[in-house]
Amino acid sequence: MAALGAVAGDIYLPSMPDIAAGLDTSRAWVQSTVTATLIGGALGQLVIGPLSDRYGRRGPVLVGIGLHIVASIGIVFTPSIGVLIGLRVIQGIGNASAQVVSMAMVRDLYSGYRAAKLLSQLVLVIGLAPLLAPTLGGFLAELGSWRYTFVFLAAFGVALGLFVYWRVPDTRPDTIKQNPAGLGQAFQAYWVLLHDYRFMGYAVIPGLAMSTMMAWVISSPFIVQVHYGQPSRVFGLIFAFCGLFMVAGAQVNAAVVHRFAPKRLLTVVLPIELGFALAGLAAALANWGSLWTLVPGVAVLVFANGFVPANASALALTRHGEAAGAAAAMISCVQSICAASVTGLLSTIGDTPRDMTAVQSGALAIALLIVVCGWLLGRRSQAAGRPSA
Repeated sequence: MAALGAVAGDIYLPSMPDIAAGLDTSRAWVQSTVTATLIGGALGQLVIGPLSDRYGRRGPVLVGIGLHIVASIGIVFTPSIGVLIGLRVIQGIGNASAQVVSMAMVRDLYSGYRAAKLLSQLVLVIGLAPLLAPTLGGFLAELGSWRYTFVFLAAFGVALGLFVYWRVPDTRPDTIKQNPAGLGQAFQAYWVLLHDYRFMGYAVIPGLAMSTMMAWVISSPFIVQVHYGQPSRVFGLIFAFCGLFMVAGAQVNAAVVHRFAPKRLLTVVLPIELGFALAGLAAALANWGSLWTLVPGVAVLVFANGFVPANASALALTRHGEAAGAAAAMISCVQSICAASVTGLLSTIGDTPRDMTAVQSGALAIALLIVVCGWLLGRRSQAAGRPSA
């Protein structure tokens, strides 16, 4: 479930130049299909979160997977980039159900470092998408057309829907099942979340981490294949190599999070990650290095990034277990908004190494600032005799 959006987002990356040529459109319009999916995801998450609190975890997922299947089949026959963008919005809405509910189910069952550990394991599954999806997508495209990738996505959705129908239970706590909130009351949970500045601070950090990854995801096909002139198969291998480091980072986090508090890990990892992003930006501004110096830096950066979303999400979800669906939806929505902003920005300003590393540096600097401000506020609360979180 957690990997559905990642697979749908990554599998057609090697085909972006082919899509631009096949639909007679520009690079920027093809990149906007990623933005469209993220916007659809943001809208879907805000609706699906409260619905999963009100009606259960399974129903919204099955409806969302159905939308994913319908949109995938429609894209196979799309005649223009405009139709493709619209169907990607619908696909994003459907994919949102799986992401929100998988995170809410973690909070239903666990909290604290146990939740952070399981979320890191979800990142492992999500991380398999960058490892496998672009390579698979490139292979499918070489069979004859980029449209084959969306045939695969439709089949993947059918298989996932059958599995959810037969095997996934409703994990909502008994207190919510016995006394479910009305739908209006469920949506009012967003008002409470928006006024909890600690929750919102933790919720924004995964979005900024997602922005760091999306800057690489949206730029990498053109950096590798156009800027550096490498074939699509080389791009697939490079993308898989960097994805492996992201998976490794998430798994190291899962192994150490029971020994080191999630907040402490964030304060250690974010400065390291920012340092590598700034180093990459300096190299790009100086016009120094090549693809083979850029890739190791990206690999280290995404390794460190593997620590961030799970720990920040666990800290945020710990505060609102009574509305886990709405809280998970808010976190996922912020992620989608941040990622959509990055893809839109890069589609406008360009997709060179300089543009990518500048966006990464800015996102990580804001994330580190939020953590520092939270630490200072926590110390002030302790000094005043109030509990901190």
